[in-house]
Amino acid sequence: MTADPNPTQSLLDLVAAHQNADRFKTLLWEGSFADYLQIVQEQPAVARNAYQRLYDLIEHFGSETYTEYKKPIIRHHFFDDPFGEGKDAVFGIDIHLMKLVRVLRAAALGYGPERRVILLHGPVGSAKSTVARLFKKGLEWYSRQEEGALYSYTWVVDGEETPSPMNEDPLHLLPDEVRGPVLERINRNARYPIKLDADINPVCRFMYRKLLKRYDGDVLKVLDHVRIRRLLLSEKDRVGIGTFQPKDEKNQDSTELTGDINYRLIAEYGSDSDPRAFNFDGEFCVANRGVIEFIEMLKLDVAFLYDLLSASQEKKIKPKKFAQTSIDEVIIGHTNEPEFRRLQNNEYMEALRDRTIKIDVPYITRPSQEARIYTRDFHKRSVAAHIAPHTLEMAALWAVLTRLEDPTHHKLSVLQKARLYDGKSVPGFTEDHVKELRKSAKREGLSGISPRYVQDKLSNALVRDPDARSLNPFMVLNELESGLKNHHFESDEERERYRELLAVVKDEYTDIVKNEVQKAIAADEGALKRLCDNYIENLRAYILKEKVKNPFTGQYEQHNERLMRDIETKIDISEARKDDFRRELMNYIAGLALDGKTFDYTMSERLHRALELKLFEDSKDSIKLTSLVSDTADADQQAKIEVVKQRLIDNYGYDERSAQDVLQYVASIFARGDAKEGS
Repeated sequence: MTADPNPTQSLLDLVAAHQNADRFKTLLWEGSFADYLQIVQEQPAVARNAYQRLYDLIEHFGSETYTEYKKPIIRHHFFDDPFGEGKDAVFGIDIHLMKLVRVLRAAALGYGPERRVILLHGPVGSAKSTVARLFKKGLEWYSRQEEGALYSYTWVVDGEETPSPMNEDPLHLLPDEVRGPVLERINRNARYPIKLDADINPVCRFMYRKLLKRYDGDVLKVLDHVRIRRLLLSEKDRVGIGTFQPKDEKNQDSTELTGDINYRLIAEYGSDSDPRAFNFDGEFCVANRGVIEFIEMLKLDVAFLYDLLSASQEKKIKPKKFAQTSIDEVIIGHTNEPEFRRLQNNEYMEALRDRTIKIDVPYITRPSQEARIYTRDFHKRSVAAHIAPHTLEMAALWAVLTRLEDPTHHKLSVLQKARLYDGKSVPGFTEDHVKELRKSAKREGLSGISPRYVQDKLSNALVRDPDARSLNPFMVLNELESGLKNHHFESDEERERYRELLAVVKDEYTDIVKNEVQKAIAADEGALKRLCDNYIENLRAYILKEKVKNPFTGQYEQHNERLMRDIETKIDISEARKDDFRRELMNYIAGLALDGKTFDYTMSERLHRALELKLFEDSKDSIKLTSLVSDTADADQQAKIEVVKQRLIDNYGYDERSAQDVLQYVASIFARGDAKEGS
C-alpha cells in the first residue's frame, strides 16, 4: 500500500490543486465573426474538413518504418494505445492499418475516398470496434488541443441564443459571391485546400434570411448576430461523434439518423415545416464535423442503407420536410463475414457496394503479436496467481494455429509456418518463401479462434482454483480444450482439428521447457568456456593436421574426434557435413583474428547451443534431476537442484512454485526416457 505523500491535505484541496481554470477558459473561448476570420487567416487548419482532421490526428502521433519480407511497413503510433489506458492498442495488423491510413490520406487530399463509406471487415473480435473507438476518442482529445481546434457558432437575436444545431464551420455563413476571394487568401498558407461547397442547415438558413430581411441585405450586420465558439467534440455530449447500431426493426426508423419533428414546438411556431420545430438530433446531424460509427452496419434495414448512399456520395442527408442538408463527417462501419457475403450476393445492394471501401481487419497471424493482447490484459492487472513463463505465449500460439491454412509445401508443418510468420528461421525456407505462403493463403486470419475465447479461458483458469499460486501453460491449455465442447463449430472435423493443434502446442511447450532446464543445468559459464576452448583447440588441430598437447601428461596426441562429434551431433551435424561445418567455423574465427577480435562461444548461436547440450549431458547424471519424481534426493543433490531452480527464477522469470513445477515436469520426461532405455 503506497503511503500518502501529503496526509494533511483534504480531498477538496486535492481537487482544487488539479483544476486548471485557464485551460477551461481557452476551451470555452468565444468571439466575433471578425475574430474568427483572423484566426482562420493565421491558422487555416481550423477550417479543415472531417477527413483532414482525422488524418492529421493520426499523423500527430508519428510513425516508424520497418521492413518485413523485404517490404517497408509503416507502424502508426496512434494505434499503440495513445492515451495510455491500457486497452486501446491494436497489434499485429500493421499492413491493414497502413492501408486504412492511406485511404484517409487520399480522402484528406480530396482524391475520392471522402465520398465513400469505410467498411472495416473481419471476423468477430478482430479489433474492428477498437479501431473505430480509437478514432472517436482521438478526435475528442484532438479537438481539445491547440493544433486540433475547431469552431462553430451561435445566433444571438433579441436576447435569445440559437446554437447551430449541426455545428457547422462559421465560414459557411459567407455568401457565395465572396467565398472565392476569401478562400484564395486563406489557402495561401493552408496545408490542405479549404473548400466551401456546403450549405448551412435549415435552422441557420432560416435565421440568416430573417436577419438579412431585417437589415435590407447587409451581410455584415447579419454576421454581427453571430457569436463564434470553440467546439469540443464529445460522444457523451453528442457533439461531433455519432454511433448507430441495429435494433429491433419495429422500434427503429430512419429518423434516428436524420432527426425528427418536435411536435411540442409546432404549436409555438405554427407549422411542422418551420425548421425551429425540428430536432436535428439524428446520428448524422450529431456526428457533423467528426465521425459516425455504424456498428454491424450490414445488419441495418435497407431503409437505413439508402440514407448512407447520399450521405457518402453527395455528403448530404434528407431530414423530413426539408431540403437536402450538407454534412461533413467520416462515415465508418464494420461488419462480420456472413453479412459481407450477403452484401456481395445481393444485386439490389450494388449502389452501396459501389460506395464502399472495404478494409480487412483480420485476426493476428503472428504468435508474438497475439501474445501482446493477453499480456496487456493479464500481466498489468492485479492477479493473485503468478503467470508462469510461456503460459500466454502458448495460448497465443494455439489461437494463431487455428487461423492458419495448412501449408501446401510437404516439408512444412503448420507450426513451422507460424514460426516463419513470426520472423523466425526454418531450415530450407527464406523470406521469399514466406511471401509466397502469404500470397497463396487467401482467407488466412479471417477464421479461427477469437482472442475473446482465449481471454475468457484465461480468466476461467485464473479463478478455477482460488488457492492456486501459479498459472502454468497446461492449466490454460486444458481450459481451452474443455471449452471446445460448448463452442460453436461448423463441423466436428473443425473441433477435432483444434484439439489436434492443442497437442501440437503441448509438444512445443515441452521442447521449450526442456531446453530451458537444460540451459539452467548447463549455465556454468566457466565450464562452457573450458569446453569451448577444448573444442576450438581440437578443431584447429584437425584443420591444420597438427597434434594437441595433453595438459595432464604434456604429450602431444591426435585431436579428440570423439569429443568433437559429441558436440556436433547435438546440433545435427552429420558425419558427411562435419568438414563443412568445421571449415566454416574456423574461417569465421580466423576472420575475427584478422580484425583483432577474440572468438567467444556466444558469437555462434549453433555452437553455443551444442556446448550447452553437451554440458547438460555431462551434468545431468551428477545432478540427478529424476530424483525429483522419486523422492530420493540427498542433501548434495537437493543443493544442486536448488541452484538450477534459482537460475530458472533469475534468468527465465519463474517464481518458486512454477520453477518447481517445471523441474518436476521435465524430470518426469527424463524419468520416462531412462525407463525406456532400461527396458
